[in-house]
Amino acid sequence: MSRIIAIANQKGGVAKTTTAINLGAGVAAQGKRVLLIDLDPQGNATTGSGIDKLEAETGVYDVLTESAGIGSVKVQSPAAGYDIVTANQHLAGAEVELVGIDGREAILKRALERVTDDYDFVLIDCPPALSLLTINGLTAAKYVIIPMQCEYYALEGLSDLVDTIKRIKSYMNPTLEIGGLVRTMFDGRNSLSQQVSEQLDAHFGDKLFETVIPRNVRVAEAPSHGLPVLIYDKMSKGALAYQSLSAEFLTRFT
Repeated sequence: MSRIIAIANQKGGVAKTTTAINLGAGVAAQGKRVLLIDLDPQGNATTGSGIDKLEAETGVYDVLTESAGIGSVKVQSPAAGYDIVTANQHLAGAEVELVGIDGREAILKRALERVTDDYDFVLIDCPPALSLLTINGLTAAKYVIIPMQCEYYALEGLSDLVDTIKRIKSYMNPTLEIGGLVRTMFDGRNSLSQQVSEQLDAHFGDKLFETVIPRNVRVAEAPSHGLPVLIYDKMSKGALAYQSLSAEFLTRFT
């Protein structure tokens, strides 16, 4: 049975999609069957996986509008080693279309139940907002991984996200748990980064992944080539960090 893990943060620009792509690639490289669901209308996880989102004829929009199942819309990332359910701008209209549907917050959960034995891990890349799309991701998941920068505003937004997770747990998904926090785009020369990192460690303890993802130009370049950094430049500092995170992820969730 799949372990379903949402990768979420209400704040944008925290390397959420980058973490989803590289975790997927790193875990798949260890022989695990991985499905990545791009739940963001921007479709960055789709393009970062080497797929032209404008040419994708079907994807997560069709799943959420219940016109197709995951098994019929998934495609394989050409280089990353995982399957992906793609997203593009059509997904932005899905929320309006779902307003009148009973149980709309659990459509993705129901769709995933049909493929639960096909994968070891399902990673859901949620959009950077508390939308119906994010609620679908959190309702479907067993765990949430939270990527975040070690800066003041990110720390401030973290409390809002934790409150959101508690509300989802109370009303929609009683099994939902925080699976871990990942420090991303970390600059060790910055004293504020160090201070925020220490606060996270003190507050979240063993929920905080030991691996820290540094700021790295190769990580920033990789999506423009449609590749995870693990494949684009496997010896870069960013790639080595994501390799370490993938190993820690597998230790934690298997």
